[in-house]
Amino acid sequence: MASNTGLTKSLKALFSDVVTFYFMAHGFHWNVEGPDFSQYHGLFSDIYEDAYSSIDPIAENLRKLDEYAPFNLQKFIDMRTITFKDVSPTPKAMAGALLTANEALIKQLYVTFKDAEKENQQGILNFISERIDMHMKWSWQLRASTK
Repeated sequence: MASNTGLTKSLKALFSDVVTFYFMAHGFHWNVEGPDFSQYHGLFSDIYEDAYSSIDPIAENLRKLDEYAPFNLQKFIDMRTITFKDVSPTPKAMAGALLTANEALIKQLYVTFKDAEKENQQGILNFISERIDMHMKWSWQLRASTK
């Protein structure tokens, strides 16, 4: 097993954040209400599907570093940097909460990017760079949805 380097620590925090973000977006998708239901239901679906698609690659990046990927729910809670809050089922409140969580996730992506850069992990850098770009898109769409 590899030592707990800065990169493995930041990848585990990112992993936990993405799992949290996924559950948030999926829960909002299930529970959204209001006159704009259809549009938000679709947006939240796009977001949770994208987040879900990144979970396995993060785990695989940990395994490439000879680290185990966390799979205990309590560990996800303990390692995450995102604060999870229940909100009313109104679309705007949900989009605002998801935007806040996404912004925190972007910060963790940048931390992980810097750690991958320090350890010269080009494949992980490429993956993280693509995730940053995708989460910037989600920030734009969520921000536009809360105006």
